[in-house]
Amino acid sequence: MRLHRLEVEAFGPFAGSVEVDFDRLGADGLFLLHGHTGAGKTTVLDAVAFALYGTVPGARKDGKRLLSDHAPAGSVPTVTLEATIAGRHLRLVRSPEFERPKRRGSGTIKENAKATLTWLDGRGENLSRIPDIADEVGRLMGMSADQFFQVVLLPQGEFAKFLRADNEERGQLLERLFDTTRFGTVEEWFLDRRRTSAHDLDEHQRAIDVLLARVATAAGIEGGADADPVTWAHKLEDEARETRDLAADDLQNAKSRAKMARDALTEARRVLELQNRRRRAEAELEAHAAGAGRRAVLVAELADARRA
Repeated sequence: MRLHRLEVEAFGPFAGSVEVDFDRLGADGLFLLHGHTGAGKTTVLDAVAFALYGTVPGARKDGKRLLSDHAPAGSVPTVTLEATIAGRHLRLVRSPEFERPKRRGSGTIKENAKATLTWLDGRGENLSRIPDIADEVGRLMGMSADQFFQVVLLPQGEFAKFLRADNEERGQLLERLFDTTRFGTVEEWFLDRRRTSAHDLDEHQRAIDVLLARVATAAGIEGGADADPVTWAHKLEDEARETRDLAADDLQNAKSRAKMARDALTEARRVLELQNRRRRAEAELEAHAAGAGRRAVLVAELADARRA
């Protein structure tokens, strides 16, 4: 955010119209607001805050008290701020809610708060509704009014108190100024995560110890034979690899023997089938030979029948 020009009228201790040219003040990069007590230094900052958010820090946030007690009757407290925020050049004009004397008769009448936002870069629709202006300023600033007051407009006297404070008081002051609740929440989250992680680590360590004991028992390793689990774990791995290689060789030999057995079985089945066929053929030949006499009789009868 860069401030360009501020104009206040009938605002705070300023009865008339006062203008501050921030571009000229900040030509060298930095500027200092200084003056005697009551000169209006805080009011300048209040005017900037009021132009942006429609309120001021601390006990002065009651908008009805922003009208200058020294201003002529009928004066309208007004703050005009030209600034560049998030790359947008704009002008904000605000008037707080205040009481003014009635034009006729006695008593006062309440004037409602008013505000306008004009885009000086020519882009966008100008705004005149206070809620719409609040939303737009909040979007451009990226912080709420309370955050702006805590971070940008450091309350008077708090910085000097901060410099003189010890560590504990300084921490309390920072908590009050910057609302460190979220950081405390994050710290508590980290503590919870540490406790949870430590508990999980203990559980995993116990599980590993149980697993190591089971492996040692299965491997037949006496307790304390190798103090370093990694050492005997590598030893077990080497032995397992050797056993695997031997088993692979045995498997290959078994597959070769199984193939030879399958080939022998196939040949035996083929020979058995041939033997069965031979036996059937021999049985048929014997049966044929046994019926030779009967066939001779039938042949003679057939011949007699033909001659007849």
